[in-house]
Amino acid sequence: MYLALKHFHITCVVLSGCGFALRGWWSLSGSPLLQARLTRVLPHLVDSCLLGSALGLAWMAAQYPFVHAWLTAKVLGLLVYIGLGSVALKATRPRAQRAIALLGALATLSWIVSVAVSKNPLGWLAWL
Repeated sequence: MYLALKHFHITCVVLSGCGFALRGWWSLSGSPLLQARLTRVLPHLVDSCLLGSALGLAWMAAQYPFVHAWLTAKVLGLLVYIGLGSVALKATRPRAQRAIALLGALATLSWIVSVAVSKNPLGWLAWL
């Protein structure tokens, strides 16, 4: 059961990250696809599955944020990712600001993934 949930979680990470990158691109290019119903609804569904699977994995593995440093790092990174992502997709923000926020959010996402893979709270920052 754990392995199936882990694979589901990883699939949700990939779908969420790719979907965010695509919506960021559409935001910068002014694409009308950003306003499509599916574009507005699907990310919430995927991210809800992502969060639910993350909570399930943490419970099954008995590893919790603020107890295990790498999970704490992931949760804090997630907050940064959400903040940058909201700036990146906000149509009222200047295009340059959205582009910088998009790059920052994608870099943060890659760091979160590196923390998950390495179980090191520094993630790829440990190599610097």
